[in-house]
Amino acid sequence: MLGASKSTAMGAPQRGHAGMLASLAISPHFSSAAPRVQGCRGGAVGGKMRPVPAELELLKPVDLCTRDGRLNRAAVGWSREPVHRADIPAPWGRRKRWDFWGVVAPGCVMNLTVADLDYLGMVDVWLLDRSTLKTFTCSVPVPLARGIELPDKVAAQPIRFEGRAAWVSIDEETKGTRLRVDARAGGHRLEADVLVTRPAAHESLSVVIPWSDKHFQLTTKDVSRPAEGYVRWGNTRYGLAADDGASYGVLDYGRGVWPYRSNWNWGAAAGRARGTNGAVRLGLQLGGKWTVGTGMTENALFVDGRLSKISEELTWNYDPRDWLRPWTIRTPASDRVDVTFTPVYDKKTRVQAVAVESRVDQCFGTYSGTVVDDAGSRITFDALFGWAEEAMWRW
Repeated sequence: MLGASKSTAMGAPQRGHAGMLASLAISPHFSSAAPRVQGCRGGAVGGKMRPVPAELELLKPVDLCTRDGRLNRAAVGWSREPVHRADIPAPWGRRKRWDFWGVVAPGCVMNLTVADLDYLGMVDVWLLDRSTLKTFTCSVPVPLARGIELPDKVAAQPIRFEGRAAWVSIDEETKGTRLRVDARAGGHRLEADVLVTRPAAHESLSVVIPWSDKHFQLTTKDVSRPAEGYVRWGNTRYGLAADDGASYGVLDYGRGVWPYRSNWNWGAAAGRARGTNGAVRLGLQLGGKWTVGTGMTENALFVDGRLSKISEELTWNYDPRDWLRPWTIRTPASDRVDVTFTPVYDKKTRVQAVAVESRVDQCFGTYSGTVVDDAGSRITFDALFGWAEEAMWRW
């Protein structure tokens, strides 16, 4: 979800880098109709079936908050397309809002973040060259988030930022979302013009995580959207083709009121995989820690754009003493998710300030394993490129 980085330019290959607050790796006249309940699923463990709690699927528009800024309980649930309106009137200083885009190409990975934390805004552009492991970062802090306007609903309006070090434009078009960037740091320049396409019948995951009536988060994760265009860093041009199976974009849209101390896991990847009936386009959306005990998860699969919701909390195993050792992520009560993540690079962030502290390790690498969709189809895959992270925040 949120991360951070320090302005750097082309340098020697590295396993990670520290930095400042950046890639931030959150009215009651609508009400939801009677939500559809996702059926309980169970898994065979030791020959016995464990039930998984049901989650509500929302089908109609609903406001995230009441007029006084508290959670609208009718908004708690998940949906296959954005239905929430996230106008959060209060409390100032506790609201977290961001649009994060992760773009994967055969030659690079680009993170683009526009964030508003009330007391601070941030625009961050980061790139990893997948061959050399060299990185580019341009981070622009914006006091009091002046000039940063983020929509209350996914893709409801263009997002613009223009500063001396970075220019960013995010626009909705007929075919999808266009990301345009022109950023400078350390004597180097990064330009990008990427269209993250939206295939017909493509679904996303929106879910509200209810910690309490005062603390809650709406997140939309839009995974496995084919991307086309280019990213240029200096003299190196990275091409993206929507039909190559390896170029895609991921949206993390966050709006909420967070507790002062937070921690989470997040993983995402996409690419071609093998299903029961042949080749499929697969997207992985995997979360952990921050949703435990709320009755909701942000876990899902996307098979040819169709969402399969996973209501189980995942078991994440990794070694924080060595982030580049393989990770395993599994559903403990079923065989729906059984994957191994093998990192090749750790984007390391450490922030220590009076009001803000963070420790984020966003690792990039490949996923392999098996997943099972809602239809019971077992899907196998190797070397899906993506990321997995652990984040701890005091903010």
